[in-house]
Amino acid sequence: MVNPDRRWQRPLPTMYDLPSEDVDESGLLESQNSCLTISPDRRWQHPLPTMYDLPSEDPEESGLPDEFHALQPTLLTLTCQPPATDPPQTCFSAQDLNLYYDVHHPAWYKRPDWFVVMGARAIQAQEDLRLSYVIWQEGISPLLVVELLSPNTEAEDLGRTVPSADKPPTKWQVYEQILRIPFYVIFDRYNRHFRAFRLEGGRYEPLEVRSSGKLWIECLGLGVGVWEGVYQGIEGQWLRFYDSARIWIETPMEQAEREKLRAEAEKERADRAEQAQQEAIPRLAALGLTPAQIAAALDLDLAMIEATLNPP
Repeated sequence: MVNPDRRWQRPLPTMYDLPSEDVDESGLLESQNSCLTISPDRRWQHPLPTMYDLPSEDPEESGLPDEFHALQPTLLTLTCQPPATDPPQTCFSAQDLNLYYDVHHPAWYKRPDWFVVMGARAIQAQEDLRLSYVIWQEGISPLLVVELLSPNTEAEDLGRTVPSADKPPTKWQVYEQILRIPFYVIFDRYNRHFRAFRLEGGRYEPLEVRSSGKLWIECLGLGVGVWEGVYQGIEGQWLRFYDSARIWIETPMEQAEREKLRAEAEKERADRAEQAQQEAIPRLAALGLTPAQIAAALDLDLAMIEATLNPP
């Protein structure tokens, strides 16, 4: 349970402060090019709880992160690097963060293993870092949500939980019918099963991704898929993003390692070239070339040639 620090309880933008376009009279959510925004319902213009008022963790909740649930979402975050857009859009991703979704029931939430939002408000001050993702405060729904299948959450992740009138809606209902998240990915590392769904006609339709293990998301400018390799020293199958050239996006650590190997290879090449030049100097001198001719042939400094031929 978060104990709010009163110093940071300054007014934050609510759904009424955020712009919306093409508002219709039919409901709370509006879709445009698969990027969802919240349209305000004027009946609810009374103070609503913000992320400072709502709990951000529940120690008794089942399916709390294990080691894989800590590593895998981090890899998704590190490789989720959409290309630049015009106008620029803020890309916000989160793992294991409470997602509050219903102004009618402000205490209801789901906790996706990972999700990404395009067009989220940018955070510029540390005190504004999100404690939770509150949909009526943010004004925009996630574009993609990822669930990592575990025995305790399998039924709900796959939409097999029977809805109950006296309980909050299921995870599937929230993603599909309330937030209308365009893409839903489920990854089962135990059976190496990658499943993807796209919202079509208000319902999730399964996509054929099992053979390729990849899903291209046009409005993100990236694809997500199953990569087999070593991450954080652990070999296995991992979800990560790839670009339009179908090249896996590197993590900063991988980029640094690649640059290190490139620099080492370049130094090794330069060392070999220098050694070859040093070995060529006496051979050329033995053929009768003058130091000046050797320097010109090898593109070396004359003084260095003379010092090599006439050591002290």
